[in-house]
Amino acid sequence: MLPLPPAPAPLDLHLHFNNRFARLGDAFCAPLAPTPLPAPYWVGFSASAARWAGLDAAPTDAPDLLHALTGNRLITGSEPLASVYSGHQFGQWAGQLGDGRAILLGEVNGLELQLKGAGRTPFSRMGDGRAVLRSSIREFLASEAMHGLGIPTTRALCVTGSDAPVRRETLETAAVVTRMAPSFIRFGHFEHFCHHAQPDALKTLADFVIDHYYPDCRNDARWNANPYVALLATVTERTAHLVAQWQAVGFCHGVMNTDNMSMLGLTIDYGPFQFMDAYDPGHICNHSDTSGRYAFYKQPNVAYWNLFCLGQAMLPLIHDQDHAIAALETFKDIYPAAFAARMAAKLGFPEAQGAHKPVVEDILALLAANKVDFTIFWRRLSHWVRDEAAAADAVRDLFLDRAALDAWLARYAALLTHTPRAQAAQRMLATNPKYVLRNHLGEQAIHAARQKDFSMVADLLKVLETPYDEHPALDRWADFPPDWAAQISISCSS
Repeated sequence: MLPLPPAPAPLDLHLHFNNRFARLGDAFCAPLAPTPLPAPYWVGFSASAARWAGLDAAPTDAPDLLHALTGNRLITGSEPLASVYSGHQFGQWAGQLGDGRAILLGEVNGLELQLKGAGRTPFSRMGDGRAVLRSSIREFLASEAMHGLGIPTTRALCVTGSDAPVRRETLETAAVVTRMAPSFIRFGHFEHFCHHAQPDALKTLADFVIDHYYPDCRNDARWNANPYVALLATVTERTAHLVAQWQAVGFCHGVMNTDNMSMLGLTIDYGPFQFMDAYDPGHICNHSDTSGRYAFYKQPNVAYWNLFCLGQAMLPLIHDQDHAIAALETFKDIYPAAFAARMAAKLGFPEAQGAHKPVVEDILALLAANKVDFTIFWRRLSHWVRDEAAAADAVRDLFLDRAALDAWLARYAALLTHTPRAQAAQRMLATNPKYVLRNHLGEQAIHAARQKDFSMVADLLKVLETPYDEHPALDRWADFPPDWAAQISISCSS
């Protein structure tokens, strides 16, 4: 084991912390310092995320920052803590959970800074509190990839690594991800205080979320000015829009437990996620999900189920079950409309219309039956709309059943007669990404990083930050996955 560095004085980064969550009190969190790691090194750094947080975007010249974001050195003004929450995992009540390896440093410029993998907390449940290089690189790249796609998400400022050993299925090395979000409050925070019969803490938490993130809920006439019903309805709406975006881009979360659902409607906790290659509605990306609970096509219904868990947790504040159900039932209208709007944009239309629905349903069925690569199809279709003669073969070559595709293209072309094709193509190219974080790309970056070569992490980051651009020098990253990619197994272990 390499020797640990001495504990220096707090580092002054000239950040103005406003640690509002820490002010909630002992019922909500446990103050503690991160556990240092020996000899840290930079693995990846997002200058875009740094600018968002108001940080200097030149980390290589800041060795003190390296130690601070590994958990080896405190930052002046920070108040590190781990928060407590509970939740349902794979549909079963799991009881108390909490930040088992995530330590919130505090809030800067309206963003909470959190170190994931920074050591044990009171909520580690016999775990070591660490994250490994493999999963940390995946979370770092996925967070910034989702942001590049325009999908609400937590952000990742950086990954730092250490040669300190961490035991999972095999012996791996440690890493820390610095995550950022306006808030990391989850459905599970509300479930915790409801389950433990702490109505005062539940109200304090709800008021905190409303006052800081949803102040309009205080006077929402739709819900008879009941701020807690309005909060439930607002979170329902945000969640519906979020999952519609997931489904439209082929993103599988993999572990949609209630403790992994954000009160702000953000994608949170990138564990066994995957962007689909060949389109398969029944795809299960999480090897640990033996029952298929979180299969791709089930994600909207799981989100709805999770929202009911949140509604149950908020009933002591709402008081009226019918009002809670009315707020939750809005999901049934919001999600289909949001998904229809996303799919209309993928097809080049400015808004969804009733005539689009059978066209969308039929092409998704064709993609599934022909096992067509989801991302490549939509990108090639975008080029087909721009120049049908030049791109026709590129689209047709994706399908075994070309006759069925040709019939569909004829129906689709008929709908396009009411939309200028140049405008439709422009809309599609800004909606259908050329690049997503495919599993095999992540694996290649991880393999290189284990040899201390972080160049692919940096290059992937640049592409994923602008996934709708062409990046011709890196066309290979937009190509079909290699055969071995189908053998990649992703589980909850990280």
